[in-house]
Amino acid sequence: MTGSLFSSKLAPYIEGLIREKRANGYIYRYEEDILAMFDAFIIKNGFDNGSISKTLIMEWSIQRPVEGKNYRNQRVSFVRQLSLYMLSLGLDAYVPPSLSKDPTSDPYILSSAELSDFFWQVDNFAPPQASYRRMAGEYSVLFRLYYCCGLRRSEGIHIKGKDVDTLERRITIRQSKGDKDRLVYMSDDMASLCKRYASYIKTVLPDSEWFFPGRNPAKPFCQSSINVAFNNFWGKTDHSKTTGMNPTVHSLRHTYVVTKLNEWMKEGKDTLNLKSYLSRQLGHASVSGTQYYYHTSVASSPVIRRLDKTGPKTIPSAVDVPVMEIFKPEFSNKTTLHVGRHNKPGGFSNDWIPEVNLYED
Repeated sequence: MTGSLFSSKLAPYIEGLIREKRANGYIYRYEEDILAMFDAFIIKNGFDNGSISKTLIMEWSIQRPVEGKNYRNQRVSFVRQLSLYMLSLGLDAYVPPSLSKDPTSDPYILSSAELSDFFWQVDNFAPPQASYRRMAGEYSVLFRLYYCCGLRRSEGIHIKGKDVDTLERRITIRQSKGDKDRLVYMSDDMASLCKRYASYIKTVLPDSEWFFPGRNPAKPFCQSSINVAFNNFWGKTDHSKTTGMNPTVHSLRHTYVVTKLNEWMKEGKDTLNLKSYLSRQLGHASVSGTQYYYHTSVASSPVIRRLDKTGPKTIPSAVDVPVMEIFKPEFSNKTTLHVGRHNKPGGFSNDWIPEVNLYED
């Protein structure tokens, strides 16, 4: 972190809070980005007097048209931490109260057709600025990692080049939720895609430590920019006009879980034991978190109903499944749905991307 991120009179306290959090083991990158937005907001709106007043907090707490209530609450909560930090130093600061959250909605599980259309839009993205043309390739690989490996949004953007081992087909996820490290394994075709992409990005930006450099190559993508990109790609699909709700980046993770569990259930595998390995792949603290993903999704219901109707005949017996099979979810060999080799008339084609199979419903 450098002081250049912050310019307001609150800069010393923001930097002090970040140092304290990191000294306690927190990554605090996303929070740093939000606090940088707060710092700029202070200067732009005439609140740069070195204090946090109730009036400032009320203005900062106004929900923007392009954001949800929970994201707004998150912005406010990070400033709340700053206020508490300033109080601990003996300074006056208004501490914003906790705000109500939107009720948690059921996960959105994308269908095979929706995935195909979404990735077609991703692969045919052509940034108008030549300097950002590399981002077309970055999006193609990053969004596939979200779906094919079940990564969280922040995990994907904070991968460093040194953390991707295409020979062993694994990615080291560092200090994720709960400040834990873990290994995430890739299928053969996903590892091949990452290998080819790594060679490409190293040629374009040889000095960047990030596997997915942001607009500023010295930094990774920020989470909000990935949200915007996802929404733009989804908004260009025909499905965006017919669904009652919109998916998010996290929906790709949910879809990965439901697809994998459905596949195992259809094959008669012992999902009770396999869920523990899937839970480790996802970085869940317990199997219950993985189970929640599955049982709150509409896509799981037909499979469950089919198994319930047939009773004991379809109860899977215990099978010997290597641990690594769970960590390296293979794509279906039967599918004819390929993503990444489309050419849009008059558009941009990422012709360096190999074909990557997606699951069929």
